[in-house]
Amino acid sequence: MFALVSPDKIQLPAGAIVRLPATWQEYQALCRQRGDGVIPRIKYRSGEILLMSPMPKHGRDAHLIANVITTLLDYTEREYDAFTPVTMELPDENGIEPDYCFYIDHWQAVSGKERIDWKTDPPPDLVLEIDVTSYSDVNDYLPYRVPEVWLFCKNQLLVYQLQGTEYLLRTQSQYFPEISLQDVITQCLQIAYQRNTSVAIRSLKQRLADRG
Repeated sequence: MFALVSPDKIQLPAGAIVRLPATWQEYQALCRQRGDGVIPRIKYRSGEILLMSPMPKHGRDAHLIANVITTLLDYTEREYDAFTPVTMELPDENGIEPDYCFYIDHWQAVSGKERIDWKTDPPPDLVLEIDVTSYSDVNDYLPYRVPEVWLFCKNQLLVYQLQGTEYLLRTQSQYFPEISLQDVITQCLQIAYQRNTSVAIRSLKQRLADRG
């Protein structure tokens, strides 16, 4: 399959990334053309559009790590809300579609809402991005001031936290300071790829239960 982006059709082979100069209006037109689908992923920043067609590994890893997050939140007895797919937009400035976003400290601010106003509502407390094709950039979340971004790239979890006007790489998450996240995710990935995701998550729940 070859890449095709036109007013009538968007067609990308798995793993492909297309970068195009574009206006905000052209970005919105492409989003409308895609409709309710989630492929391709579409991002707008600084007068350009980036389109990406995810590979199967992308979706599998995103689902697994999101399940790790919800399992850890349940273990720590935190209340939360999670969203996917979701489009974050600041008109004429930025449009991005995280793999998953979690409201943890501010879940009450979006509880029951069908739409989120990214100008007035608080941003997600935690965003998860899976980067298989070098499409993701943590700085895309600076306009929204997302407190923490997880970027999973080359089987390594990178945890970024917002400090002032930039993201700094940290060794631990502020939401799970006593959990070795890289070890947890590495174990879950090994089990998921040897067996499946359900076994990986059940194994994680058992290990957490054994901790007491």
